[in-house]
Amino acid sequence: MTVPLLKIGAVLSTMAMVTNWMSQTLPSLVGLNGTKPGTSEKIVKERDLGTLFPGPEDGWQIYTSAQAPDGKCICTVVAPAQSTCSRDPRSRQLRQLLEKVQNISQSMEVLDLRTFRDLQYVRNTESLMKVLDSRLKVATDSQKTISTRSFQELKDKMNELLPLIPVLEQYKTDTRMIVQLKEEVRNLSGILLVIQEEMGVYDYEELQHRVLVLEARLHACMQKLGCGKLTGVSNPITVRASGSRFGSWMTDSMAPSSDNRVWYMDGYYKGRRVLEYRTLNDFIKGQNFIQHLLPHPWAGTGHVVFNGSLYYNKYQSNVVVKYHFRSRSVVVQRSLSGAGYNNTFPYSWGGFSDIDFMADEGGLWAVYTTIQNAGNIVVSKLDPTTLEVLQTWDTGYPKRSAGESFMICGTLYVTNSHLAGAKIYFAYYTNTSTYEYTDIPFHNQYSHISMLDYNPRERVLYTWNNGHQVLYNVTLFHVIKTSGEL
Repeated sequence: MTVPLLKIGAVLSTMAMVTNWMSQTLPSLVGLNGTKPGTSEKIVKERDLGTLFPGPEDGWQIYTSAQAPDGKCICTVVAPAQSTCSRDPRSRQLRQLLEKVQNISQSMEVLDLRTFRDLQYVRNTESLMKVLDSRLKVATDSQKTISTRSFQELKDKMNELLPLIPVLEQYKTDTRMIVQLKEEVRNLSGILLVIQEEMGVYDYEELQHRVLVLEARLHACMQKLGCGKLTGVSNPITVRASGSRFGSWMTDSMAPSSDNRVWYMDGYYKGRRVLEYRTLNDFIKGQNFIQHLLPHPWAGTGHVVFNGSLYYNKYQSNVVVKYHFRSRSVVVQRSLSGAGYNNTFPYSWGGFSDIDFMADEGGLWAVYTTIQNAGNIVVSKLDPTTLEVLQTWDTGYPKRSAGESFMICGTLYVTNSHLAGAKIYFAYYTNTSTYEYTDIPFHNQYSHISMLDYNPRERVLYTWNNGHQVLYNVTLFHVIKTSGEL
């Protein structure tokens, strides 16, 4: 009995090894558990400051939805963060293979359990078979002396071994199943080799690049969905605490997604030093920056970086200056006709904030006031190349009563204070030349805002609040045309 038991043990050991390979090693080979073949490191994409943008792990989100009287669908859309595409046919085929492998693994586990139970029975009957074997030898040697009683004992022992027959029959069935499973595993290995050859054209880095390109196209599509109406502002996200009580900081909304430079301008008048940080993380750590020394000092904090150039108000004048960072030179400067300056018509906090430049999805804007407009806020669309005024709107809102303002999708939003308790109180729509009073909560955490600008690329508000550089996420209400036209 020793040899059969060793064979049974070998079968069980082989089954356990195959089951373990099926459940653990195979998923790694096909890349379905997040690892590269031949390595145990997970592919992790590091994202800077993921908390700045809502829903980093979610797909396209519709925050609110409704139907307009004309049948249009109105919804709030937030673009998804970077993720891998799971609709590739090869990915689906691999997942189907994994399901098949899991089914095979389950079958082998059942076999393992059943053979283990049967093996215990065989072991229990081993001693009985040894006794029967010795008695049969005695009976064979002395056939003439065997008694009726001894014969009956042998017969009883044989009857005790009868249940072993179906166990052995089950072993035969299980053996055939193992052969079948081995054939299926062989077929799976062949299919996997074919798929790996197909996927070998693209390494993981190239696949990731394709995903990033697709994501850029999705974001571009989101921009085509139409501009939205501001419906909410998130809680403040403090990025850094540095500089004086007044200042400005910004990124270029026209730069490609790979360009994450940050510009920093401390102070509200007579300043000339602009710090350019390589990334937002560098800005947070205060490292890896270069310095630009402007040929003319600035006034206020309403500067903006747009398509590689800085637009700012020249100190003690209503002159707009366009400074190009790459050439480190002033490209053009032009007087903003009739615009007040030198604290004539500032925001409520003062600080030479007479002229405020901003950029949104539609281009470059200037917000200021003239004597002819009786101190009310004027919005002008500027040509970013020549600084020529293309069109002007009189909002009717007194600028000295405004804490700050910013543009989103051609709409000017105005806060009613620069102090604690401020809220977004007024909106002027340049596309219809109409306005409305709003009531959008706005948490002024550090109680003194001296700069507030919207960045359409990142869809966040940049704020300088009492020596703190702060970000706010915004929620926009989008109108999506149901006719299929974007």
